Amino acid sequence: MSRLLDNVVGELAKLPGVGRRTALRLAMHILRMEEAEVGEMTAAISDFRNKIHYCSRCNNLSDDDLCPICADPARDHSTVCIVEQVKDVISIENTRQYNGVYHVLGGVISPMQGIGPSDLKIDLLLDRIAQGGVKEVILALSTTVEGETTVFYISRRLSQYEGIKVSAIARGIGFGDELDYADELTIAHALHNRTAVK
Repeated sequence: MSRLLDNVVGELAKLPGVGRRTALRLAMHILRMEEAEVGEMTAAISDFRNKIHYCSRCNNLSDDDLCPICADPARDHSTVCIVEQVKDVISIENTRQYNGVYHVLGGVISPMQGIGPSDLKIDLLLDRIAQGGVKEVILALSTTVEGETTVFYISRRLSQYEGIKVSAIARGIGFGDELDYADELTIAHALHNRTAVK
């Protein structure tokens, strides 16, 4: 294999979910692209890596001081949805069912990995709430032990603020899932978060 091709394959294979075979297919596709297209692609990646930063209010990705969601006056700024990562914001936005704003923690509390509350953007959230105007906080974190620990920790920290409703996204059986494949905790959450059938 050519040294140049081997270098490109090695770099592409560093991406998550991309093995050497996929990296080779991508490299060969890049080779067939017009030179101008490759230039535009590499310029876009370089701009993204060097110019993107985090919103000063919610820790979401941004081109400016505030991300487009925080800067949008049409959003409901009294409702804040707390998520682990930026990709969670994208997932919720794709549903088009939520019009509030977000707060990205940057992970979850995980003592096994050495991640404590001070490693997350929890203080930024509390500063935001202390400024007033927030009426509801929605905890939209994963159902892992670390996610549940983080939910518990944030709920305790939020209890000092009067008049703020703290809720969590519903957990339970997914659409199309069968009960015999669900674990006991998932079934328990589903029963606890049951809704009326009209």
